[in-house]
Order: sequence, then C-alpha cells, then structure tokens
Amino acid sequence: MYDKKMSEKADLTQFEALAGACKALSHPARLTILQTLARRGTCICGEIVDILPLSQATVSQHLKILKEAGLITGEIDGPRSCYCIDGDAMRLLRGQLEQVFRSLEHCC
Repeated sequence: MYDKKMSEKADLTQFEALAGACKALSHPARLTILQTLARRGTCICGEIVDILPLSQATVSQHLKILKEAGLITGEIDGPRSCYCIDGDAMRLLRGQLEQVFRSLEHCC
C-alpha cells in the first residue's frame, strides 16, 4: 500500500540548530569542557587551559565552537574570557534530543 507520508519532502531546516549543537558536542575536548563547567557550577576564567592537555589556541577554538552553538556563554573580564554553561540552551537541547529519540522508537 502506498504511504502518503513517505511521498512528502522532508524539511531539513527543522534540525539545523540541533545538528549544529550535536556537531559541537562531537569532540571529547568539548565534552570535557562542558563537564568541567558543569562541575564548577560557576563561570570559569582562564583555568580551562590548565585542566586540558591542549594548547591555549586549541582550547580557545573549542570554546568558540561551543559558544557559536549556543551551548556556553562567554564574557571578557579584563585580560581573560569567562565561560559558563547556558542552562536554558542545555535544557532545550535535552528536550529536542529526547523528542527525536522518542520518535525513533516507533519503527518496525
């Protein structure tokens, strides 16, 4: 039998933000940064470099990717940049992922 739903074009734009966040989460260093920020429960200025076995430039690039994905916030405080997890963004991401995975459970 012909399934009408299968003939409809998929709207790829609905997943752009979610895909961007997932891409930002796809590196172990970025997951470690997020875990470190969560454990501290406060903004961190500068110490992230001391925790990771990576250069300042590499850590900065990872922080930039997380910030561009909207997962962390960052502010310049004198000569340092301070970073915090964006709790609202994390709750939204979790909800979106749960919704996607729930929709995948109803196959075959």
